[in-house]
Amino acid sequence: MAAERENPRAWRDAAPLRHPDGLLRCPWAGYDSLYVAYHDEEWGRPERDSRALYEKLILDGFQAGLSWISILRRREGFRVAFEGFDPDRIARFDSARVEALMQNQAIIRNRAKIEGAIASARAYLEIEESVGFSNYLWGFVDGTPIVNRPRTTADVPTQTDISRRLAKDLKARGFAFCGPTIVYAFMQAVGMVDDHLAECHRCAE
Repeated sequence: MAAERENPRAWRDAAPLRHPDGLLRCPWAGYDSLYVAYHDEEWGRPERDSRALYEKLILDGFQAGLSWISILRRREGFRVAFEGFDPDRIARFDSARVEALMQNQAIIRNRAKIEGAIASARAYLEIEESVGFSNYLWGFVDGTPIVNRPRTTADVPTQTDISRRLAKDLKARGFAFCGPTIVYAFMQAVGMVDDHLAECHRCAE
């Protein structure tokens, strides 16, 4: 079961999973307590704080090719390494700081992703100064979450027209590791899209 929980493909045609507390949850969290807490407390809840949105987008970029739980288990390490995900500070990271991060075992040590986070911080600052990063992102869904009620995970897309448009625009503005699939996962996580399965207990909130 542990191996399946860390492999998103295992949940591509799965129904809600009943937990010992009697609640039905989206199956991708499995029974891992950290993952369950993330599902219940964060995933799909509308986030409108610009810096929190930047953090989540960067972490989703680090997830590329990995499972989300592998990032979630390192999230606190990432927060320390990246100065609390303060874009002003990250935008000033130099080559020496990149080399230091490459030696930091508390994070995913991938040079391209680290450099991408720095480039994305610089792009973030430009958007934040002009229209506000939160306003910019939420503008793609007219400021209101798109609520879906899929029956199983097979009904959940990996990308949409909106995620493709947003990904293209982010890339044009200088963001890295922001393909349409990563962006759709980001949109789900920050509540721009609500893809909790129809029988998941979160839908009753």
